[in-house]
Amino acid sequence: MYLHAMTIKQLPPQLINQIAAGEVIERPASAVKELIENSLDAGARYVFIEIEEGGSRLIRVRDDGCGIQKDDLGLAMSRHATSKIGSLLDLESVLSFGFRGEALPSMSSVSRLTLSSRCKDDVAAWAVKADGTEEELDPVPASHPMGTSVELRDLFYNTPARRKFLKTDKTEFGHIETVVKRMALGRFDVGLSLKNNQKQVIDLKPALTAEQKDQRVGLLCGEEFVRQSLDIDVINGELALQGWVGLPTYSRSQADMQFFYVNGRLIRDKLINHAVRLAYKDVLFHGRHPVYVLYLTINPTLVDVNAHPAKLEVRFRESKAVHDFVYRRIKQLLTDVRPSDHYAVKTIEPHLSGQQPVDNDMQQNHIPMSVAEPAARYASYPSQHRHARGGATPSFQAPAERVEGAVPPMGFAIAHLHNTYILAESDKGLILVDTHAAHERIVYEKMKKQYDAGNIPSQPMLIPQKIQLSDEEMMIFEQSQPLLNTLGIELSASGPTTLLVRAIPVLLAQDDAEKLIHDVLNDLCETGESNSVKDACYAVLGNMACQGSIRANRRLTEAEMNALLRDIEQTDNSGQCNHGRPTWVLLDVQQLDALFLRGQ
Repeated sequence: MYLHAMTIKQLPPQLINQIAAGEVIERPASAVKELIENSLDAGARYVFIEIEEGGSRLIRVRDDGCGIQKDDLGLAMSRHATSKIGSLLDLESVLSFGFRGEALPSMSSVSRLTLSSRCKDDVAAWAVKADGTEEELDPVPASHPMGTSVELRDLFYNTPARRKFLKTDKTEFGHIETVVKRMALGRFDVGLSLKNNQKQVIDLKPALTAEQKDQRVGLLCGEEFVRQSLDIDVINGELALQGWVGLPTYSRSQADMQFFYVNGRLIRDKLINHAVRLAYKDVLFHGRHPVYVLYLTINPTLVDVNAHPAKLEVRFRESKAVHDFVYRRIKQLLTDVRPSDHYAVKTIEPHLSGQQPVDNDMQQNHIPMSVAEPAARYASYPSQHRHARGGATPSFQAPAERVEGAVPPMGFAIAHLHNTYILAESDKGLILVDTHAAHERIVYEKMKKQYDAGNIPSQPMLIPQKIQLSDEEMMIFEQSQPLLNTLGIELSASGPTTLLVRAIPVLLAQDDAEKLIHDVLNDLCETGESNSVKDACYAVLGNMACQGSIRANRRLTEAEMNALLRDIEQTDNSGQCNHGRPTWVLLDVQQLDALFLRGQ
């Protein structure tokens, strides 16, 4: 059977726009997003959104922006007509949300669209109604304040297949509400109002001060997130990172509270996600996801925003530099958190260039074979931190230094409960410390510093192990041999796609060498560098620290407990153990009063 030659035909404009709508307008929420972005590009200070029946019956977005001139209303409904770019140079440095000129004609092809607008100097408003045919439209007088309104009625009325795939009104409105919240987090200087079936759901005033921004984030992400987050504001050349970074102890079971904006545009980017996950890797409990609201400012010529139909993905021209900047800044911020910072989270300032003081025994260039802390280490802690006790009955009299000087952030030990938990009194309330978890982190951080201070020692294999690689892995090996040597890995080629493993790091001598090599080469392929060896070594150090730390049911003296508290105050990442579990919690005075109904 032979196919006859078919005549090529020019598609009518309405069908072209309906095809484009399939990419741009996936559901009512997509239309709302495009219309809000148009309002923001017009310089709006307030945007009002009205929804009926999940957006399928009505979507109306009104703003107080600059408006559209009468003669441009009809042109605005044509494909690839825009005021935001005029050349390829403009596209390469675009900062506006919209720039393709596809949204309005796409919407008009699948709904009954009315566009009304009034400019500042106009004595009257004008409106046009469009159906996606791109025929010449004659504006008619309308009643409208300064700004623009776009009204979509009966979305997908003429594409029943698309309408059939819409979910329930409640589900579709949920997606719209999520879009509005995300836009609200991206533009604090703009007020947003959302109504659903005549009922007010969101009403946000412009947030210009730091306190107002905290309030908006608290309304949209929860007040607990604001309390359990750190402020970040760092600049490095053409890169700047601001926003809120959730503490590791405030995490989620799913990645539903992760907002990352590039030049004000919300994006989903694998590179950025990897950088953030890497920053939390050593402090987050297994299976949990970090929470953050972050804003990356970058020279627009260094990022390509024209990489996705819905503009949700971008491409960085210097991807490795962006990845390292985001990773290192968040990692340093989390590392620098100390117990005192938990008491006043919103006033903490990131000290990226400062170095935390460390004990002399942290400067060793080798890893000791034994990692267990001798009891004398804590027993020898200066006696001025011990509580005064008299006779056989414990005395709860405050020691002299607590009266004359400031109380340390972790306070002073008052008991060792069930030989497992330290109870300490601070000026904020009662602190409970998991002895084993806290000591595990202290030992682990010391071992990491010792490990990082020297080269990675390797151990020759008695019998070289042969492994098979793909062509791509073999090419990466050939390009990265010097780097692999610095990681303590010695490899040699024995065939077109075969390697011999001759040496691996000492700490990983018992591990699967083949899996390690594949992991390292995969990292080099994705990011140009590999942390697999370091991560694997850290995992071994973590297990060693766990085995060498204070065990439950071991009774600590008061001096040992206070020495442990002082070490917590000076240790990186001391709020979590190596497995991401919290090492201590604070019950403040207000919480204690509430337990006994005091003041009620």
